[in-house]
Amino acid sequence: MSFWETITGSDLTREWKAFEARAQELPADYRAAWEEINAHLSLYADFTGRNLMPILDNALGLLEETAADGLSIHEVLGDDIEGFCAALAGGERSRGYRDRWREQLNRNVARKLGRLGG
Repeated sequence: MSFWETITGSDLTREWKAFEARAQELPADYRAAWEEINAHLSLYADFTGRNLMPILDNALGLLEETAADGLSIHEVLGDDIEGFCAALAGGERSRGYRDRWREQLNRNVARKLGRLGG
């Protein structure tokens, strides 16, 4: 990956298009699960989303393998896709971008209040 690709994110766009092309080959119920996985995992993304690319690649690989084996999506993921995504992202207490923003906002407010009160 070149510096220019890193700055512009063109490598991510190329990877994302490859993911979508692979997902189109899945059965309909698997494609629906893939969309849900994308939605739930996006909460755990960093600013660029680069940290999720290996996780998404592995999740899509799992869906491809189990679809080829003829398993139903409920046998693979169960009914808790959100829990599945939390486990993929590093556990239930994994910090997402909202958590980091909330902490930053709280620090900034506390710093401002400290200056006003002191």
